[in-house]
Amino acid sequence: MLCYNQEMQKAPSTTSAVDATTIESFRHTVIEYYRANARHMPWREDTQPYFVLVSEIMLQQTQVSRVLPKFAAFVQRFPTAQALAAAPLADVITAWMGLGYNRRARFLHEAAKKVCQEYAGVFPASINELMSLPGVGINTAGAIMAYAFNQPALYIETNVRTVYMHHFFAGIRNVTDKDIMSVLAASIDTKNPREWYWALMDYGSHLKATQPSNNAQSKHYKKQSRFAGSARQIRGQILRLVMASPITLGALEMKLSDARVSNIVSDLLNDGLIEQRDNDFYLTGQGQVS
Repeated sequence: MLCYNQEMQKAPSTTSAVDATTIESFRHTVIEYYRANARHMPWREDTQPYFVLVSEIMLQQTQVSRVLPKFAAFVQRFPTAQALAAAPLADVITAWMGLGYNRRARFLHEAAKKVCQEYAGVFPASINELMSLPGVGINTAGAIMAYAFNQPALYIETNVRTVYMHHFFAGIRNVTDKDIMSVLAASIDTKNPREWYWALMDYGSHLKATQPSNNAQSKHYKKQSRFAGSARQIRGQILRLVMASPITLGALEMKLSDARVSNIVSDLLNDGLIEQRDNDFYLTGQGQVS
């Protein structure tokens, strides 16, 4: 294993301890694993910016195994940014259902509309412009730059973090993404960053499955809250009921028997995922023709 001094209890702030030989050996390990075990994914087979955007938004806090079938169905229903932008939000939420964190569906819908309205349907190719799209933060923008445009943008997500902590920060606590970023900058393949990040993704997934979790070493790690009985679960149940048929607040409270229903309905209204017409709640845009 390649690592810094494991006696250290605080992460170093520079890459001075990482020499060229160590970096080259690390690259070799990652790429050799990838060449032998590369995963096939539709957004790798077709790296158009729209497919990359959809996949990256779907993959936020969601496992690849859950995303694969939803991605295929989603891009079949909305094959282009133009098709997505033209669809009622209700159709988008319905296609998204099952992935959770349903605000992502609205962000994706709004991002497609902005691409069509402000960029004439052509995805912007700079970090700042990509970050102007709803739901796109600096890491998602970096991923789009790398995967869609093959540019050596630096970004960190969970698999990248896993790989670099395993090799360079073993036994060290409170590792920041800034610490990892400095080593990433020293090791990224600037000629083919797209493949380098694919390799990091696949190797990181392998490490997660075969090594003890190093999540707690990261200063940015937050344990995901339990889903069962959570407000997130109730949100999903409400959306499914509304999707099935327009429904009143009273009927929702009777079906779900949870004191939080009224507040969660208010949150869903504020998030723009549902709307009220007379006494009934609908998915936003439900009943509109795309």
